[in-house]
Amino acid sequence: MKSWMKKMLFIGLLLQANLLSADIFRSENSQGLVTFSDQPSKNSQKIEPQLQSNRYLHAVAKVYDGDTIILENGERVRLLGINTPEVDSHFRQGEQGGQAAKRWLQDKLKDGQVYLEYDQQQRDKYKRILAHCFLPNDEHLNKSIIEVGLASLSILPPNISYSETLISAQQRAEQAKRGIWSQSQYKPRSASSLSKENSQGWQRFLATATAIKQSRKYVRLTVSKNVDIRIPIVNLDLFPDLETYIGKPLEIRGWASRSKNNFSILVSHPSMIVFL
Repeated sequence: MKSWMKKMLFIGLLLQANLLSADIFRSENSQGLVTFSDQPSKNSQKIEPQLQSNRYLHAVAKVYDGDTIILENGERVRLLGINTPEVDSHFRQGEQGGQAAKRWLQDKLKDGQVYLEYDQQQRDKYKRILAHCFLPNDEHLNKSIIEVGLASLSILPPNISYSETLISAQQRAEQAKRGIWSQSQYKPRSASSLSKENSQGWQRFLATATAIKQSRKYVRLTVSKNVDIRIPIVNLDLFPDLETYIGKPLEIRGWASRSKNNFSILVSHPSMIVFL
């Protein structure tokens, strides 16, 4: 590990162990050996902590796409609260805006340093680390990439830290028609037009819910004979009274799943439903 990384990690551990209640001092002897301590000594300098105690410094090896990075230790990190268009790979076809989001993140992380801040769940079902990512200058990358219009909200409870910050960033991007908010591929379209051929990927669906039905795990808002919006029951406390959605023109943002000729749009957070 590079010497600067060892130093910064050591400082971070000291800060965390003392919960920022103790001062940290840096000393350098005549041979250039640098040491850190929580006790002052002759010619030592006090370090002003600039990091929050719940952020952890890592070295970045590679940017995989606009919402996923790979650390030097091989771990994959998925940026929380956001989704960027896919890039071309062996598994998926690239989407409009995918390369632009990847290039933006590569530029931001060109110095190879990132601070990770975790939420309620540290890993997803694919074993990726889930985190909010910050630069040494405190820039919140999850927020910034949304604000420039290269990512959309994808808030997945119980990981709801910074939700209001991310929602506000998306509202600014949308109002300014930045990035995906001006691209033809992401224009809203009727949920009733869903078919096997056009149901893939993140989309914006226009819908009017007409009824509410409940199953074991979900509450479903009926849109048409073969289309519904499903909300996990465990997340209902985050939503307003579902009756407020009935009969109103809505825009639903997310992914549709298909079972034969039936389609269901999963909505995990109220930010995925916009009143028109």
